[in-house]
Amino acid sequence: MGAVPDDQASRDFLAAIHVGDLCSGTVAEITRSHGVAVTLDGFSARPLGTVWRADVSWRWNLAAAVEVGQRITAEVTAVDPDEGRVRLAMTATENPELWAFLTSRRRGEILSGTVAAIERFGVFVSLDNGPDHPVFPGAGFITVAELSWRHVEAISDVVRVGQHVSCEFLQFDDWNGEARLSLKAMQPDPFAAFVEGTAVGQKLQGRVTKLVPFGVFVQVADSIEGLVHLRELTWTPVETPEGVLQVGEEVTVVVTEIDRQRRRLLLSRREVSPDLR
Repeated sequence: MGAVPDDQASRDFLAAIHVGDLCSGTVAEITRSHGVAVTLDGFSARPLGTVWRADVSWRWNLAAAVEVGQRITAEVTAVDPDEGRVRLAMTATENPELWAFLTSRRRGEILSGTVAAIERFGVFVSLDNGPDHPVFPGAGFITVAELSWRHVEAISDVVRVGQHVSCEFLQFDDWNGEARLSLKAMQPDPFAAFVEGTAVGQKLQGRVTKLVPFGVFVQVADSIEGLVHLRELTWTPVETPEGVLQVGEEVTVVVTEIDRQRRRLLLSRREVSPDLR
């Protein structure tokens, strides 16, 4: 709910609050949709503080972390005088050392650490110069997509537990309280190098790696795959790639589009020969 238009008192109160300040108050309400409403010290007319669910605790258990009537102290992360509210983070005061460490990181910064655990969704890294995480094996995390420029079949093919790694810092994931990292950013992008020596209309030799409903993927260089759409498989229209090509088959293709920004390579098989059926 927005601020009452003539509520000058709340506007004056909010004008004195800034991002980074610590505010104390009393929990007035807890909801599944909005999180925690807080009546701030010095303004008892209505709750002006809001703690989103993700900002209550990195332990995920909202019921165990806070209750109505509880006194809290939290850091201000946003002030909106027009809406008449202050966004607060209890995680900042629950884990002050980790919060301070993560908020002071900058994109592109290099962080080093030891692989602490491997999960199907990514890798936890215990950072060399960072505090421990209250829940996870490490305060650094690498998603599968950020492990390698190559397609990752098994994470253990890229890293192992106990391995020391250096990664680029991407962002502070304030939902989980972790540093999102990129291992592949420490290596040159093979696509960028590949397209420097490749042009539209050029013929390439490749191997079919995957059949999908809309075409086939063909590996034309190490770590480089391109898509041949169904319409580009043959001059005769087909509804599925099965029966035209098989996984593992060697094929000649023509480059039809290079999208550097999206790292996308489009190929054609039918353009290789005008009578290809």
